[in-house]
Amino acid sequence: MEGFAIVLYYSNMRGAAPAIRIYNLFGESGDLPDVVHCETIASRSVLHDWTLAVHRHARLHQVLLIERGGGEATLDGRVLPLRPMQIVNVPVGHVHGFRFVPDTQGWVLTIAAEILDEALLAAEGLRGALARSAVVRGTPQIRTTMKQIFAEHAAREFGRAHVLRALSSAMIGLVARALTSESGGNGTVESSLFRRFEALLEQHHLERWSVADYAEALAVTPTHLNRITRAATGDTASHLILNRLIREARRNLVYTNLPVSTIAYALGFEDPAYFSRVYTAATGVSPRAFRAQLHGEET
Repeated sequence: MEGFAIVLYYSNMRGAAPAIRIYNLFGESGDLPDVVHCETIASRSVLHDWTLAVHRHARLHQVLLIERGGGEATLDGRVLPLRPMQIVNVPVGHVHGFRFVPDTQGWVLTIAAEILDEALLAAEGLRGALARSAVVRGTPQIRTTMKQIFAEHAAREFGRAHVLRALSSAMIGLVARALTSESGGNGTVESSLFRRFEALLEQHHLERWSVADYAEALAVTPTHLNRITRAATGDTASHLILNRLIREARRNLVYTNLPVSTIAYALGFEDPAYFSRVYTAATGVSPRAFRAQLHGEET
């Protein structure tokens, strides 16, 4: 995947432009990045007069570390100051923008949702912590790890992908620790109920459980379950269920040669055509087109 162009783009190219722009860094055919992507804050910000308008990433999680300089971050409507040795956590789908002081130095680490799925275990509770957009104090360990990721990403040495996966896994653990440390570790995002929902989602997403099914298993009402997921991630339970299914579909499309119809049946869809419509509505591209683009084929 090293040949993918690293450019910002509108992921929804058809129809009217959305009120909040939806960007990806890797292009529609390459939004499963080369393990991760790491670049300096200046490399992109200097092209836009150090200001990045509010937008969101449909399937990418970002962590920024301010080394020198600063500015302000807009996170889901909140404007927060940025200072040296602070980290910014931007979960998948969260609206964010930045205004940096000229010559601000630091790094931006971008991780695809599918990569996070491989690294995060529901029982550990990290996903809930990482689902909160925030600006918190960094640590020397986070700075060291970020610099290692940046150096490894820029190199093309043997074992690069393995090392990047390991370093990125360490980074998200350190960021989750910083987030919970500053919130006292007792916030709603760390609630036992949400962790139990996460575990059930991993166990039953292929069975196409509904929100009511998960609520019943947790002995709560669907309304209460939605309240918990919104507090933890800003999203509804039904959307989290759909996103988990779509991520599983994308992994199958990328890493197997299974026909789309077989993938649809494996994901619990009785009608492959309906699966294609659901996938297209969620991602903006059909399963066949997505797979063709990955292989550089005409659709």
